[in-house]
Parts: sequence; C-alpha cells; structure tokens
Amino acid sequence: CYHNSELVVLTIITSIKKHPLIRAVASIIISWCLLEQAGWRGKRGIAFAALAQSENAYRHRNSAKKTYTKATSATSSCDAEAAMVPSVRVVPGNKLFVSEPNPSWFGNGPNDLNNTSWTNKNWLKSRFHFSFAEYHNQLNSNFGVLRVMNDDLVQPRRGFGTHSHRDMEIITYVVHGNLTHKDSMGTEETLGRGSIQFMTAGTGVRHSEFNGGDIPLRFIQTWVMPSRSSLKPNYGSHVGLSDNRRNNLCHLVSNAKDKSSSTPTVVNQEIDAYAAELELGKSVGLNLTDEQQGYLICIEGEVQVNGEALVRHDGCEIVGGGQLLIHATKVEETETGEVAHILMFVMKKDGKGGRGDL
Repeated sequence: CYHNSELVVLTIITSIKKHPLIRAVASIIISWCLLEQAGWRGKRGIAFAALAQSENAYRHRNSAKKTYTKATSATSSCDAEAAMVPSVRVVPGNKLFVSEPNPSWFGNGPNDLNNTSWTNKNWLKSRFHFSFAEYHNQLNSNFGVLRVMNDDLVQPRRGFGTHSHRDMEIITYVVHGNLTHKDSMGTEETLGRGSIQFMTAGTGVRHSEFNGGDIPLRFIQTWVMPSRSSLKPNYGSHVGLSDNRRNNLCHLVSNAKDKSSSTPTVVNQEIDAYAAELELGKSVGLNLTDEQQGYLICIEGEVQVNGEALVRHDGCEIVGGGQLLIHATKVEETETGEVAHILMFVMKKDGKGGRGDL
C-alpha cells in the first residue's frame, strides 16, 4: 500500500467495476492505504466499520439501483432543460462601422454648423451592423437572410435623395423624429416613433427618405434577402402605438406566406420582427425553436439578453432553441417616457454569416 502504482490500480478498479460491493471495498482499501501513508494506523477500525456498512448496503442494492436510476433520469432531464437556452453573442456598438458621408452625395447642401437643433456635425451618422457602402468586410457580410442593418441618425432638413433599389425586402423602424417617404409607386407619407414600413423592391423601385422636421430623426433600416427575385414592387406601413410595445414584445413583421400570423406588415421571406419598450426591471420572453436564429439591437437604454449585457447601439446574435429572456437594466428618457427599447428579428437558422471577426 505504500507504492503509488498500487493506488493507481485500485483507483482504476473503482472506476471500472460497476458492482456496488467491489466499489465500496476498493474505496475502503484506498482510504486505508492513505491512512497508512499518513501514519494513522490506529484508524483501521474505521475502515472495517465502513466495510460492514457497505455489506449491508449491498444486501439492499436492488432498491438502491432503482433510486439511482430515477435520480439519474431526473438529472438528465434537468440537464436537457438547462441546455435548451439559446446562445447569445454580443456585437458591441464600438465594433460597428460608423459612416458620415459627404452631404452632397445624397443631394444635400452643406452641413448647418450653426443650427443648435443639430446633435451631430455631419448631416448623417450611420452605424453599419453588416458590410455596406464603403464598409467592406468579408467576415461580416450578413446574418442569415439579414443583409443590411443600418442605425441612421439624420439631422433636421436633411435626407436621402431619390435613389433606386431592386430585389430586396426593406424594413424601416422609426426610433424618434419623423420620417417622410416618397416612392415611384405614388406613396407619400410621414411616420413617427414606433412606426414601421416595408418595401418590396422586386423588379425595381425609386424612393427618397427625408427628415423634414426640426429635430433629429433616427431609424433602423434593415434589408432582408427575398425568397425569390423579380417580385412585384410593393409598399406598406403601420403607425406604431407605444401601448402595444410597453412591457410587451410587439409582433410587427411576418412572412407573407405564414397564414398563422397576423402582423401589421408582411415581407417575402421567412422572418419575423418584434419591438419592445421596457420599464426598468421589466422583462419579456420568446421561445425559439432549434431551427431558428435571431438578431437583436438595443436601441435605447440597457438590457440583458439571457444574462448577456447590451447597451445602446449594441447588437447580438442569437442561435439555438429555448427560452429567450430580455430584461431592462437601465432606461433613458425618450418620446414615450423612460424605457429600454429593443428591436429583434427572428429567422430560419441557416448557419450562414455572423461576425467572423469577433
């Protein structure tokens, strides 16, 4: 018992043998050896008493096996439930590409540096979640069917002049201020906070987006790859009501082919969009299947998404099935009160895209 090799052999026996009596005896022998090495020979009586107890336990091994089986089954079930939680990977706001283009590129005059209502020196400050315009990153080109997500801040009396799109589903969510939209289909309207618009560019459409107000305009514009090309151009919108988003995950967009969902706007792709404004300490949740993935942006305030902290402008990639919990940890003053504000897209999981550079 004084040789380490003998202890190793006994340890292996303990690991391999499934018989409860052999395990007990081997464990006692190991304990005895360790006591001998420590010079505690007077402790041998304890080992023999333990051996007697193990023999008694062996006589009741059948009932013990049943209990062990039940416990193992319950543990496995708990482990499986615990494993059913979507993974969340934060995309920090400081890792987004920031674009501040020349005003003349979009038909604007020089920046109005003396206008006290401006909150940025340049007419546009845009944060790109994926490659777009002058930002080229092969490791960040898309996330599933999400091709573009731009967080745009447009100063008063400025905007995007008439330009063309095709073969893309374009979804715009207004954060604050007022967005005026005009397009070649004859649509013209102005939308405020919480409103959402969609445009099927399809075979081709021309439109403009303008901030005709006296305060800055912020909106999130998302481009979704369509289910097929050359669709007929289409436009739709919905005026958002803050009560529908307050401490509630408001379902705003769904697949046009999904007859089980009823949302204010629909697009030609298997994707859903949700928005929520949460008071401090409030939470909302959503169950995802193993076949889904999501992308969430923290628009205002701060939240935790399954325990992962997100601050203003942060995004996160969500993959896997299970319960997704969004909890407001900090709020900020907005047009609709003190809230934390999120926008989330849920789509079919395809294993494509995502930040390969983080």
